[in-house]
Amino acid sequence: MAENQSSGGGLTYADAGVDIDAGNALVERLKALVRATRRTGADAEIGGFGGLFDLKAAGFTDPVLVAANDGVGTKLKIAIETGIHDTVGVDLVAMSVNDVVVQGAEPLFFLDYFACGKLSGDTAYDVVKGIATGCMDAGCALIGGETAEMPGMYPDGDYDLAGFAVGAAERGKLLPRRDVTAGDVLLALASSGVHSNGFSLVRRIVARSGLTLEAPSPFSEHPTLGRALLTPTKIYVRSLLKALKAGLAIKALAHITGGGLPDNLPRVLPDGLGAAIDLGAITPPAVFGWLARAGGVAEAEMLRTFNCGVGMVVVVAADAADEVAALLTEEGEAVARIGEIVPISAADDPVRFSGALDLA
Repeated sequence: MAENQSSGGGLTYADAGVDIDAGNALVERLKALVRATRRTGADAEIGGFGGLFDLKAAGFTDPVLVAANDGVGTKLKIAIETGIHDTVGVDLVAMSVNDVVVQGAEPLFFLDYFACGKLSGDTAYDVVKGIATGCMDAGCALIGGETAEMPGMYPDGDYDLAGFAVGAAERGKLLPRRDVTAGDVLLALASSGVHSNGFSLVRRIVARSGLTLEAPSPFSEHPTLGRALLTPTKIYVRSLLKALKAGLAIKALAHITGGGLPDNLPRVLPDGLGAAIDLGAITPPAVFGWLARAGGVAEAEMLRTFNCGVGMVVVVAADAADEVAALLTEEGEAVARIGEIVPISAADDPVRFSGALDLA
C-alpha cells in the first residue's frame, strides 16, 4: 500500500498533494500576526467564513467605500529564487492601500490570497508576516484571507499573491477634486526604489548584467543584489491621511505604478489639463541608474516602466504648496516640487518633460 493511502487502498486528499492538516496548522500560527493588526472597527480574528468591519465604530457617519486589489508581479520570482519571503507581503499591502488613499479614503481592512503548488508553512508564515507589517504601517486590519494549495497548478516552491484593500471616506471628501486648475503645483513623494512594477524588465537586466542575485549589490549597501531589489514598496497612507485630515488644499493624488509618470498622472487630471514636469527636480535612487546602465535602457523607457524615484504625486494649490510640503516632510516624506498643472490641447501629450533624469 502506498504511503498516506487509506487502509482500504483508496486515495486521500493528501495523496493528491493537498495537506489539510498543514493548512490548519498554518492558520493557528498566523493568528498572533493577524491580531497584531487590530484597529477600531475590526477585531482581526481569522478562522470564520468572513471578516467583519464596523464602520460606525470606526467613526464614519455617511461613508463611501473605496476598494482596490493588486498583486506583486514577477518581483515574487526574486523572492522565490533568493528564499527571502518577508518583504513581498509589505509590497502586496502597499500596492492596494496606496491606491485607496489617493482617492481620499482611509484604508480600513485587508484580505490576502496565497496560492501555491505545495504548502510550506515557513514560507507562507514569512509572507503573511510581511502582510501584517504592511497592514500595521497602513493602519488597516488584516481580517481574512485564503491559502490555496493547488498541486499541478504551480511548481513546488512557487507561489502567487493577491491582495484586496477596502477603505472609506465621508461623502464629499473623495479625490480628485473638481477644482484642479492650471497653475496647481506638483509635489513628488520619494519612492523607496523600484517598488513592485517593471520586474520583468528588472530580471532581464539582471540576467544581462551577468550578476547573480547573491552577488554584492552594485548600487546600495544591501549585502546582496537580491535583497536590494526586494526593498519593499513605500506605504504613504499615514502621512497623506495626516495632510488630508488637516484640511490642507490637496486637490488630487496619483500613485505612480506601472506606466510611470506618463500613464498615471493623467488619470487624476480633468480634460484640457496636463502636467509639466522638470526631471532635474527628481532624485532617482541609485537602483535606477544601475538599471539604465546595465540594461542600456533609454530615459523614455525608464519613465514609462518605473517610478524613477517618484512614488506619489500630490496636486496642490500653489499658495498652499509650501504648507503641504512642510507637513509631509515632518511626517517623514522626502518631498520635491517637480512641476505644475498646465493647459493642453487634444493633440498634446498629457505629461510633458523638461530637463533630464540624473541616472549617472
